[in-house]
Amino acid sequence: MQESEARRGFWFGVASYGMWGLFPLYWPLLKPSGAGEILANRMVWSLVAVVVILAAQRHWGWIPALLRQPRRLALIALAAAVISVNWGVYIWGVNSDHVVETSLGYFINPLVTIAFGVLVLHERLRPAQWAAVAVGALAVLVLSIGYGRLPWIALTLAFSFGSYGLIKKKVGLGGLESLAGETAFQFLPALGFLLYLATTGSGTLGRTEPGSYGWGHTVLLVLCGVVTAVPLLAFGAAAVRVPLTTLGLLQYLAPVFQFGLGIAVFHERMPPARWAGFALVWAALALLSWDALRTARAAAAVRAAAPSPTAGPSDAVPLDAASPTVVPPTAAPQVFVLPEDPRVGS
Repeated sequence: MQESEARRGFWFGVASYGMWGLFPLYWPLLKPSGAGEILANRMVWSLVAVVVILAAQRHWGWIPALLRQPRRLALIALAAAVISVNWGVYIWGVNSDHVVETSLGYFINPLVTIAFGVLVLHERLRPAQWAAVAVGALAVLVLSIGYGRLPWIALTLAFSFGSYGLIKKKVGLGGLESLAGETAFQFLPALGFLLYLATTGSGTLGRTEPGSYGWGHTVLLVLCGVVTAVPLLAFGAAAVRVPLTTLGLLQYLAPVFQFGLGIAVFHERMPPARWAGFALVWAALALLSWDALRTARAAAAVRAAAPSPTAGPSDAVPLDAASPTVVPPTAAPQVFVLPEDPRVGS
């Protein structure tokens, strides 16, 4: 049964990251709506979708307790502001033919997470993690040369999502609850913007008169909420069934899919300098993955060698100064620990 659950969790993880990776196919369908209008629709209809899910689950008990905690509410409001930047830049980047650069943002996000771990949480890095960060910094330099500018779309996505993860770690809410709280803060400004567009005649939602966009376009805008919520539910089902290291490796599916779509579907140019920069990023991620897997195996070996609760003194396995120092993945900078709503930034 446990193996069957792990297999189901694995495929839930593949489904969630696969859907996030395919987002670049969805946002262009919403043209000619601008990025601002698409963003506002995503905020409004995401809250509607989450409320429907919470109602179906009758899962309201967490709200009264949260409302009595002003500090957590302030952090949720801050998370909502940060993820709004992330969503907006991502939608604009995809619809402005920068799909490859948006994928770069999520490739380098683990490196940004490490940097935040050191600078904000004062965590210590292992040598392999330092090496990965150095290679990642070199990659940004090479990519800046290749683009003729800083890859600002990728850096904005990486740093905004890294900040979002840091805030969510302090909030400590589950993915669905957190999304509900964040979209609740986003709802009124987004609704006000949509009403402004409607009154000025510059919006596209609900425009069905002859020669306009039709009901199909409105349905696609409304489905922004479902598109945001469904991968999150799949991720939640995966998170309780598979190990953290498995989720950490699966997270790379999303930017891999995005990168592939940028090359194969949207035919974006990749000069040699950009290939070199991406190769350095992938090398850094391979180093991080190797280090995380090695550390997880070492931690598992230590747990297996530890005495059982009923073991006597003679059964204990001594650990002396020569024994390797093992840092569990959860104690290390959260390379593989994404926010509960991990690719909500996509």
